[in-house]
This record gives sequence, structure tokens and C-alpha cells, in this order.
Amino acid sequence: MQKFSKMTGISVVVANMIGTGVFTSLGFQLLGIQSYFALMMLWLIGGLTALCGALTYAELGANLPRSGGEYNFLGRLYHPCAGFISGWVSATVGFAAPVALAAMTFGAYLSAVFPELPRTTSAVVLVVVLTGIHCLSRQASSSFQQIFTALKVILILIFCMTIFIWGSAPQAISLMPSAGDEKLLFSGAFAVSLIYVNYAYTGWNAVTYVTSELDDPQRNLPIVLLVGTVSVMLIYLLLNFTFLSAAPITLLEGKLEVGVIVADHALGDTAGKAMGAVLAMLLISTVSAMTIAGPRVLQVIGEDFRFFRGLSKVNANGIPTTAIFFQSTLAVIFIVSATFESVLVFSSFVLGVNTLFSVIGVFILRFKKLNIKGAYRTFGYPIAPLIYLAVTFWTLVYVLISKPQEGSMGIAIIAAGAVMYFVTVNIDKQKN
Repeated sequence: MQKFSKMTGISVVVANMIGTGVFTSLGFQLLGIQSYFALMMLWLIGGLTALCGALTYAELGANLPRSGGEYNFLGRLYHPCAGFISGWVSATVGFAAPVALAAMTFGAYLSAVFPELPRTTSAVVLVVVLTGIHCLSRQASSSFQQIFTALKVILILIFCMTIFIWGSAPQAISLMPSAGDEKLLFSGAFAVSLIYVNYAYTGWNAVTYVTSELDDPQRNLPIVLLVGTVSVMLIYLLLNFTFLSAAPITLLEGKLEVGVIVADHALGDTAGKAMGAVLAMLLISTVSAMTIAGPRVLQVIGEDFRFFRGLSKVNANGIPTTAIFFQSTLAVIFIVSATFESVLVFSSFVLGVNTLFSVIGVFILRFKKLNIKGAYRTFGYPIAPLIYLAVTFWTLVYVLISKPQEGSMGIAIIAAGAVMYFVTVNIDKQKN
């Protein structure tokens, strides 16, 4: 069977990560933080946290080599119920919501350039087209993903170079800490802003959802996770430095289409619109990557639970078409029914809980002595997973404090997953 190459794996990680968050969250962060040092520290801390998570997931994936990501890890390390809840989260929120957010951002950027194009319609059309492409074959998926991910990275670098070389008088910003910054780093405003940053880094674990379809996963999985995560962290730092130096804070506060505003301010209306179209193109690979990864979780749930057996169906090329259609349908529902910020915070909370318990799982993996001889072991253990756990737990607590409605919705989704597990198990027992 044809496998996804190492480069396709890196493309999936990079494309999943670079998307909605980095092009939208700065405007929300500026509402509570206006220190350049603190803002850049947000993206550095977020990147290092994601790297610690990636180092840990590399061990989990290399020693528990099956597609499904957290569904596989939690089901093997804790209990099938924990795995099912994780899969339920992935099915209902984990991928459908980020797909919706990326598509909504695509629509927002495109409508900023072409006002006659409705945002919602553009978003829905993007999801539908990519659904069709990824139902064809792995070759079609791999080629499309590699091309659009490479294009994304190249266009981001061109965007930054264009702003710095031809932009009108970029403002000088100091990255050195000033009085009060040390308190700001431990403030509630910083923790809430870190929610948006952590969402922007979501996707570093994407390749674990297709582990079974990755070529030589025990050797390639750690490389894919590390190379992908470090590359994205460097790109994010460059992008945010570009945004902050090219436009005044007052123009960016609370705005969604940060990239268009920066390009418009630095290059003028015509060039700004052209860059807005370019930034919209970047989001195609994000939606594409999630359309590859997410349905594989649904597929393995269908393989394990008779009640969801339909989700495991594949076409002649081994593609889980039913699962792809299911995820895309949920994404379209999110697009037409919810606001951007509520979906972002809600999905960030649920995904944070998911990865929190998975990273704890590395300690359980070693306690149960499930490591495969010669397989990758976490670099910096136990410090790396502990750093990830501390930062993630801190942000989850602040979501519950500052955004109780979204946090409560997340807890409700998790609880519904537990109920659904016991219903499904009873149905399967009765059919046996």
C-alpha cells in the first residue's frame, strides 16, 4: 500500500499549524497587551510549549504506532473510554471546528479584497472543493498538500520581505523588556492571550493521526514532529515581528484580518489588496491538511466500535470517504451557525484538555513499560512534558475563569463523549 512520505508528514504538520491563529489572534491579544516584548514572548513561549508537546508525542507515536492520535494513545494508556472520549472530541470539535475557522478566515481575507464575495459562501465552497480532492487518492492528497504547503511558506517569506523592503516607514519597535513587563508575563491578560497563541500552534501533533499511513513511522515520526514544529515557531516569530513593526497598534486592536490591515497600511490600498489575496491562498493548505488528518480518527473509531462502523468505510483507493464527508459536513455547520471567537476559544479549550492527558500518558507509558526497544524516547524527559503540562494547565484554568461559557461548553462535549461511550458499548454488546 502506498504510504505518506516524510515530506508529506512535515507538510501536514506545517500546514495544520500555520493557518487561522497567526493571521487573526494578534488583534485580540492587543486588547489586553501592548508591550512588544510581552507580545513576542507570547509566541516564543507558545512555540517552546508546542515543541515540548511534540517531543513527548514523538515517543507516544513511535511506541504506540497506529493512526488516531489521542484516540489511540488514551485508549491504550488509560481505558477505552478515555480513548473514545478523545475520538469523540476529535470527531465533533477537534478538526471540524479548526477547519471551519480556517475557512472562515479564508472568506474574511478574500472578502477584504473582493467585497462582492460573501464570506460564508467562500468558506463553504473551499471546504466542499477540498473534500472532493481528498476523496480521490493518497497520491492526489500528497501532491496537493506538498505543493500548497511549500507555496504557503514561500509566500509568507515574500510577504515579510515585501513589507520590510518596500513598506512605508516601518515603525521602530524594541524587543527589550520595560518596567512592568515582568508582572505582565504572569498576568491574567497574558494567560488569556496565550489561549490564542496555543490555538495558533495547534496542529503540531497532526501527523500522529495518520501514523499507520506514514512511511517507517518509528524512524520518521520524531523527525516530522520536530522539524515541523521548530520551522513553524521561527515563521511565527518572524510574522508577528513584521506585523508589529509595519502597522500601529491602534489599527490592529480587535481586528480579524490583521495581515490585510498590515499590507494595506505599509504598501497602500492596491498592493494591500493583492497581499490580502495571497494571505487567503495560504489558508487553503490549512483546510487541506485537516481534511487529511481528522477523518483518520473517525476511521479508527469505526474500526473499533460497531455502532460507528460506517465511518471506517474506504473507497477503492483506501480513502475513508465517509469520514471525510462527515467531518466536512460538521465544518460547514460551524461556518454557517457560529461566531469566529466563540468557536476558537471553545475548540482551544477542548483540544487543550485532549493533549494535556495525552502528554501525561508518557509517564504512564514508561510506568507500564510499553516502550518498544530502540524506539524514540522523549528528549529532555521529564522536563519537556512537565513544561507542556504546566503551561497548558495554566491556560485551561484561565479559560474557565475568563470565558466560562466556552469552557462549560467544552466540559459538556467531554461529558457527552463519556455518555456516548457507554451507550455505544451497550449497543455493541446487544448486537453480539
